[in-house]
Amino acid sequence: MGHHTITEVRQEKFDFSTRIKLIPILLFVVGSILAGVGAMQAKKSWDAPRAEVTNAVNDHSNEATNHEAQEEHADHHQTLAEAHSDSSVSSAAHAEENHAEVAHEEGAHAEAHASGEHAEAHGNQHEATYMTRVWANLLLNSYYFWLFAVSALFFIAVNYVANAGWAVMLKRIMEAQSSYLLVGSILLFTVLFLGRDTLYHWVQYFDGSSAGNAEAAGYDAILESKHWLLNNSSIFFFVPFVLIVWYLIRTKLRRNSLAEDETPGLDMFKNSTRWSAGFIFFFAFSFSALSWLIIMSLDAHWYSTMFSIYNFAISFVSGLSVMMLILQYLKSKGYMEMVSDEVVHDLGKFMFAFCVFWGYIFLSQWLLIWYTNLPEETIYFQARLNSHFKPLFFINVFMCFLIPFLTLMMRNAKRSPKVLLAAGLTILVGHWVDMYLLIMPGTVGNKADLGLLEIGTTMAFAGIFIYTVLHSLSKANLYPLNHPYLLESANHDVGV
Repeated sequence: MGHHTITEVRQEKFDFSTRIKLIPILLFVVGSILAGVGAMQAKKSWDAPRAEVTNAVNDHSNEATNHEAQEEHADHHQTLAEAHSDSSVSSAAHAEENHAEVAHEEGAHAEAHASGEHAEAHGNQHEATYMTRVWANLLLNSYYFWLFAVSALFFIAVNYVANAGWAVMLKRIMEAQSSYLLVGSILLFTVLFLGRDTLYHWVQYFDGSSAGNAEAAGYDAILESKHWLLNNSSIFFFVPFVLIVWYLIRTKLRRNSLAEDETPGLDMFKNSTRWSAGFIFFFAFSFSALSWLIIMSLDAHWYSTMFSIYNFAISFVSGLSVMMLILQYLKSKGYMEMVSDEVVHDLGKFMFAFCVFWGYIFLSQWLLIWYTNLPEETIYFQARLNSHFKPLFFINVFMCFLIPFLTLMMRNAKRSPKVLLAAGLTILVGHWVDMYLLIMPGTVGNKADLGLLEIGTTMAFAGIFIYTVLHSLSKANLYPLNHPYLLESANHDVGV
C-alpha cells in the first residue's frame, strides 16, 4: 500500500491543562444545577395531580355534608308544621328519624367513596413518587457510564488473551477509560444501596410481612422463587465483591503496563496475559449476575435468558464508541498522529460489527418472546410499546442499529473523522435511550418523562467521566513503551 515502515515510536504525553479541566467541571456544575431544577419540577408535577385529587375529595365530602344538612333542615320545618296535629306527631317524628338516617347513610357512603379515592391515590404515590424518577435517573447514568469502563477493561483483557497487535497503539486510551471503574463502581453501589427501597419492588416485598408466608394475601410465588438472587446479601456482599475483584484486576493490568515502560522484556506482558485470562472467565459469570440483579430485577416478574448478553452488547459497542471519540479528540489536539488510518479503520469495523451484534440480540430476544406469546413474557414489551414509550422504542432501533449500520458499512466512512464522530455520538445517544427503556418502565412507569432532570443528570455524570478519563490519560505516555506488539500496531495495514 506504499506505507513507510515505522521503526521507532516517539513518546507523547497528554497535557491536562487547567483550561481543559474547566470543560468537565462546568459540565458537572451545570448538569447538577439542571438536575436540581428538574427534580423540583418533577416534584411539582407529581404533587399537582395529588392536590387535585385531595381537593376533589374535599369537595365531594362537603357536597354530601351540605346535602345532609339541607335534608335535616327541611325535615325540621316539616316536623314543626305538623306538630300542631296531635294525631300526626308520632308519624312525623318517625319520618324525621328515617329520613335523617337515610341522609346519614348517604353522607357516610359519600365519605367512604371519597376516602377510597384518596387511599387509592395515596397508594399510587407510594408506588412511584418524584424521588423514584430521581433515583431511576441516577441508576441509569451510574450504570451506563460504568459500562464504558467495564467494556474498556474487557477489551484490554481480550487483546492480551488473543495476542492482538493492531490495537496496542490505543492501549493507553483503554486504560484511561477503564480508570473510571473505581469512581463508577462507588457511584453505582451508592445508588443501589440508598435507592433500593424506591427502585426495586422485590426489596419492598421481602421487607414486608407477606414474604415467606404462603397464607398471606400479598404472597408472591414468583418473587419467592427468585429469592436465591434477589436478596439483601446480593446487594451488600455480592455486588461489592465483584466490583472489588474487577478493580483489583484492572489495577494489576495498569501497573504491569506502566512497569513495562521501565522494564524491557516479556515478563509484564506474560503476567498480564495470565491475569486477563482469569478475568475473562470470571467476567462471563459475574457480569451476567450483575445485569440480572441491577437491571433485569427492576421488572421482577419477568426474565430473559438473553438479557445479560444484551447488556454486554450495549456495553461493548458503547465502549468502542467512547474510545473512538477520545481518539478523535486527541488527534484533533495534535496527539497520537502515529495512530494510522488502518488502526482507526479497524476500530470503526469493531463499532460496525457490534452494532450488528446488538441488532441481532435485540431481534432474537424480541422474536423468542413474540412467537411464544406467553403473557408473563410479552408484558415486558407491551409496557414499552404503549403510547408513552413507543416513540422512544423505535428511535432506539434507528439510533442503535439502522443509522450506524447504513453509515459505517462504507469503507471511507470508517476513515472519516467527521463520520466516525457522528456515528459514535449517535450510538451513545441511542444506547442511552436503550438504557432508559430498560429502567424507566419498571420503576417510574407512565409517569416517566424526558426533561431537565434527565439532561442534567446525564451532563453531571458525563463531566465526572470525562474528568476521570482525561486525568488518567495525562499520567502516562500515550503509547505503551516496550510492548512487544507496539511496532506491529504502528505499522498495521488492513490490506484494503
